Amino acid sequence: MKRKYKVLKQREYRDGAYKIVPIRNMDKYKIMQWRNEQIYHLRQQKPITKQEQDQYFNTEVKSLFEQEQPEQILFSFLHQNRCIGYGGLVHIDWDQKSAEISFLMQTELEKDFFEKNWLIFLKLIEKVAFTGLNLHKIYTYAYDLRPHLYPVLEKSGFIMVKRLEKTYQIYSQSFDVVIHEKINPADKIIFRKVNSSDLKLLFVWANEQEVRKQSFQTGKIDFETHKYWFQNKLNDKNSVMYIAEIDQTPISLIRFDIENKRAVIGILIDKNWRGKSLSTPILTKATKIFQQKHPIPVYAYIKQSNLASIKAFKQAGFRYQNKIIIKNINSYCYRKEP
Repeated sequence: MKRKYKVLKQREYRDGAYKIVPIRNMDKYKIMQWRNEQIYHLRQQKPITKQEQDQYFNTEVKSLFEQEQPEQILFSFLHQNRCIGYGGLVHIDWDQKSAEISFLMQTELEKDFFEKNWLIFLKLIEKVAFTGLNLHKIYTYAYDLRPHLYPVLEKSGFIMVKRLEKTYQIYSQSFDVVIHEKINPADKIIFRKVNSSDLKLLFVWANEQEVRKQSFQTGKIDFETHKYWFQNKLNDKNSVMYIAEIDQTPISLIRFDIENKRAVIGILIDKNWRGKSLSTPILTKATKIFQQKHPIPVYAYIKQSNLASIKAFKQAGFRYQNKIIIKNINSYCYRKEP
């Protein structure tokens, strides 16, 4: 039977030919070998024996799958279903919603595939941490022995927050410990009302290819038509429009149109911010803000083919109502009560 962590709804996380799955017994001796070969940068005092590895997997690893809030969540890192590394989230603090990232790859891959494998693993483990577990922060705690790791972390959006000088000793030398961290982007989302200066931004967003594809009116919008629509919406007391921002960068428009004691929601996300699991937190937070001021049900109408939006709305607490045809397009109606 395939293992699954109780705390995660999803068993595996995939990126093309790469994926992470709950750590497998069949990989334990590979992992032991890699740890012993790379002991110089690990918190490991001596080589691991097979007996010790068996004991570790039969007790500590096995127990992780029985716990509601394990201290660590470990994965085998696979490429085309072959294990090429392992890692996960360790020292998980469920109260502070933080965890340290641990990762080790096959020793032979370190030289030529270090950056590629690290970037893919970080992308996958971020999905686990932020989407699967809703953690606030993930971080790395690394001995200053592999400076080529830092550009990889920075490329993935991590920021160096602390350097602990001369903390680690090996071979009669002292090395610093460097800590990088990344905050859950969903925790950084703030909302503001749309204002007149957003005219051109919303025009660009509205005409983006994927936005037009998922709209019920797929044709391009000319600027004068957009300008007329925009001015009407700004002056309409029954239209509420928010811009979601992260670090003062606009990332999404959320619109609520009120009619007959109900509202219809619409959302679009800047193309540079898609694929980051932000749709659900944006919908959740924006709807909450709106319904605090307008305690009425909110309806969403989504094309049946738009599976990503359907998933996001369901995760944001919207409930399926019925099938509906809009402009000859098969669609679904979802609803969220205040």
